[in-house]
Amino acid sequence: MLELISITDHVLLPILIVLARMTDVSLGTLRIILVSKNYRKIAPFISFLESLIWITVAARIITTLGHWTAFFAYALGYALGTYMGMKIDAKLSLGRAFVRVIVARDFDKLEQNLRENKFGVTSVAAEGKDGYVKILFIVLNRTELANCIDTITKTNPSAFYTVESIQTTNAGYFSEGRDGGVFNRFSRMLSTRK
Repeated sequence: MLELISITDHVLLPILIVLARMTDVSLGTLRIILVSKNYRKIAPFISFLESLIWITVAARIITTLGHWTAFFAYALGYALGTYMGMKIDAKLSLGRAFVRVIVARDFDKLEQNLRENKFGVTSVAAEGKDGYVKILFIVLNRTELANCIDTITKTNPSAFYTVESIQTTNAGYFSEGRDGGVFNRFSRMLSTRK
């Protein structure tokens, strides 16, 4: 009987703690992402689940008199949950991104390739340190970001670009058919934006 209790407390319980903390922290990361992107309707429900899991795990650790395996499992679950949360964010690709590209040469070819790939591009002539440059501005769904960056780097590997997250947009051109699939349709449904 003592051996069964030991296996439960030192093997099964730590595994359950790792899984629970992975879920709890992933939900927390998702909640923060949704709030920061202005998708606030679902955040309270996620908060409820997140805190319920956390208090259940914390209570169980306290009742086991704090064996080191429980502490280790708690920390491991937290780390894995953070990693999973980042992966979830990348998969969901919620919201929009702003890409700014500064090009010193072959800018017309890059602009043309971006437009052929259905990206809405606004270009502005500018003066850089070494002379004339063109700045390209692109606002797109985050699901399209990898394709946009790929187009930029293949067309003009020396182009300088930055990417920023956007909270709110109004009007503009966004390619059809690349709306992020079910995740972005779901997020628009939950959005508090008008």
